[in-house]
Amino acid sequence: MMTKRTFAIGDIHGGLKAVLQVLNKLQVRDEDTLIFMGDYVDGWSESAQVIELLITLSEKINCICIKGNHDVWCQNWLETSVVKPLWYLHGGKETMDSYEGFSIEEKQVHLDFLKKMPVYHIDAKNRLFLHAGFTATQGVANERHTATFYLDRTLWEMALVADKSIGVKHKRYPKRLGAYYEIYIGHTPTTNLEETVPMHAMNVWNIDTGAAFKGRVTGINIETKAFVQSDTLPSLYPNEKGRNR
Repeated sequence: MMTKRTFAIGDIHGGLKAVLQVLNKLQVRDEDTLIFMGDYVDGWSESAQVIELLITLSEKINCICIKGNHDVWCQNWLETSVVKPLWYLHGGKETMDSYEGFSIEEKQVHLDFLKKMPVYHIDAKNRLFLHAGFTATQGVANERHTATFYLDRTLWEMALVADKSIGVKHKRYPKRLGAYYEIYIGHTPTTNLEETVPMHAMNVWNIDTGAAFKGRVTGINIETKAFVQSDTLPSLYPNEKGRNR
């Protein structure tokens, strides 16, 4: 009997070719679970196609698609047709272009899919998956503002500077981190710290390896911590800039 595996897959940002490479390298099976960490759109030229892939995959295997901030912005555009300047400048233009040729009905399917995305997921082993972070010391159920789940960077910043020598029962151990066995995030590229692979700080795993810019899409086995990566996004889309402005 095949062992059921769970993979977390980092930020994609319109890089369909990259996420397909990752899925092929993972050799995904029907019994596997895929947890996508958000930011499927905005950057490279195939954002709409990435959403289409996620919809198709979700019909065949167990997929959990966490909502990222760029997905919220895309959802707002699909729902209202309002183009906000900040979104437009940070990949929104490329996302809008990727929807050329999509019918109103097809766009509605994508909108419905985006609206149903959870902002976090907690598995049976008390592992938390969310796009960015949270601030409530007692855990995500006590968070006051939903936007924190896809915008916060303080969780990762805290994990990076926390004292690695203290245990979870120590009085100075960050209460936020102690609420969960492990925490998986994206949102803040590890390439900001000149790291090209997933980073581990305290019990937090950051698997955004810079696909929006010059990095790669990463998929990690949450049990073994073995990971695979795509080629760099500029090499897959040589005639594009992504968000490298």
